[in-house]
Amino acid sequence: MPSSPEPVTPLPRMTPMPSDTFVRSGKVRDLYAVEPDRLLLVASDRLSAFDVVLPTPIPDKGRVLTGLSRFWFARTADIVGNHVLSTDPSDLPPDPGLPSSADLRGRMMLCRRAEVLPVEIVVRGYIAGSGWKDYVRAGEVSGIRLPAGLREGDRLPQPILTPSTKAEQGVHDEPIDFATLGATVGERLADRVRDVALALYARAVAIAEPAGIIVADTKFEMGVVPGSGELILVDEVLTPDSSRFWEAADWAPGGPQPSFDKQYVRDWLEAQAWDKRAPGPELPADVVAGTRARYVAAYERITGASFARYLEEDVIAP
Repeated sequence: MPSSPEPVTPLPRMTPMPSDTFVRSGKVRDLYAVEPDRLLLVASDRLSAFDVVLPTPIPDKGRVLTGLSRFWFARTADIVGNHVLSTDPSDLPPDPGLPSSADLRGRMMLCRRAEVLPVEIVVRGYIAGSGWKDYVRAGEVSGIRLPAGLREGDRLPQPILTPSTKAEQGVHDEPIDFATLGATVGERLADRVRDVALALYARAVAIAEPAGIIVADTKFEMGVVPGSGELILVDEVLTPDSSRFWEAADWAPGGPQPSFDKQYVRDWLEAQAWDKRAPGPELPADVVAGTRARYVAAYERITGASFARYLEEDVIAP
């Protein structure tokens, strides 16, 4: 069973101090420019759904995202490089505008800068979510024709790359085909992105399946290192925020699947009288606790490590 301290008490939202170092807050992460060629990413406990940041944080969520990302970055470095330079607060330069070392432990990544690609790189091994909706409507996803008669949650004949636009906060991403990806980033880079993304997904499946977890789909963020043109992974990778993780033992195509991601929150929100515009509703305590438990379970099942140990020692290995 995943470790889960009791009682689960929501933590206050992290609010960056105004400074020359602070750059911006995204849906989940706060960004700081600590050196000319280095950035600090700090994963908060904020949760977004339907492109809206919800008012209720999920305790330890930022540390789950960071811990899992560190795990995957280390296990995919032979496929493609990434932006992580350090996860140790002591490697940061002194700056009163930065969060304290205690607040940073387990949720920070000191990263090299990259020119982030203006598209979302999505790989699907199963038909679900927006991909399912596109398939029902048109029989295809991102211009890729799929076999007739698929059920929601079915495994695809082979994983497919289904890129999308990267919309502003509050606006939905839109699927694009591979030709549009090539026109956006260049055909040669698009080929490299496709090959890397599919290889990353295959690696994820190979690691998650023995743990009884299906990686139904996932979204990668990629960028190019200025000067060298090297393609690298950035942001986070293969977390419950960017992926659909399903319980393999309960997989039953024909509808939504039991998951370890924020679909649990989306399902609760769908049942509320909410127009999916900001501000979102406060989450009840049981939904907060249930979401945290699912995120922690994903961490422990995939890494084989104790999340309690990660919280205490900032280490991932068992």
